[in-house]
Amino acid sequence: MLFSVLTIFPDFFSSPLQEGIVRKAQGEGKIEIGIHNIREYALDKHRMTDDRPFGGGEGMVMKPEPLAACMRGAVRPDCSRRVILLSPKGERFDQAQAERLAQYGQLLLICGRYEGVDERFRCLYVEEELSIGDYILTGGELAALVVIDAVSRLLPGVLGCSDSATNDSFSRGLLKHAQYTRPQVFEEMGVPEVLLSGDHAAIDRYRLVESVRLTLKRRPELLASARFSPQEVKILRREGLYGRIEAMMRVQRTGGDAD
Repeated sequence: MLFSVLTIFPDFFSSPLQEGIVRKAQGEGKIEIGIHNIREYALDKHRMTDDRPFGGGEGMVMKPEPLAACMRGAVRPDCSRRVILLSPKGERFDQAQAERLAQYGQLLLICGRYEGVDERFRCLYVEEELSIGDYILTGGELAALVVIDAVSRLLPGVLGCSDSATNDSFSRGLLKHAQYTRPQVFEEMGVPEVLLSGDHAAIDRYRLVESVRLTLKRRPELLASARFSPQEVKILRREGLYGRIEAMMRVQRTGGDAD
């Protein structure tokens, strides 16, 4: 997977991309990240990449010519690709989006700035817009890092454990259960006995129930997309949870209130 980031602040990425899993994945050749300086494609001696908006108004708008030239210079023609503008006007980026984008060979991530990019560039070149949340950042650089991290960990061989990505929160519509490690007692608080039992079936049941309880409490809307096996349904019915899940699904379908 090749991530091509178009930005006017290339140094922004120097440290974050040299840490943790992303650094390891680059070193092993599992991913490649190219940082492309939009200013290098500006047409004037001052390397201007923005100008005042036609019609007046606050702020500045990113010019189309440097963006288009930079994008053309970053395209790798021999693989499937997607041109993405990081923008507060975009569709919400989530786990399903990350899984979809992981299927491409190249992602071109355009980091918007100021009041946005010239609409003509967006119409001609941008294939989709993504937002990482309902708030405004000073630019798309942080959002690009989020996309790189979320997509990278889904690629084969990037994570040390092959089950890590599939068992993550959001991967199946549930928040992840609480985790514990040594010491067994911390400030007079112990670890749930079932986790010390060695009974893996009981541990799986416990973790499923805890995940559902946590999701019902904090993010019940996620349960609309959750899927359970017949055995899991039996477990959740026994715990008195499946009726609440069914009620939540009805709310999602009808827009009403849960009982």
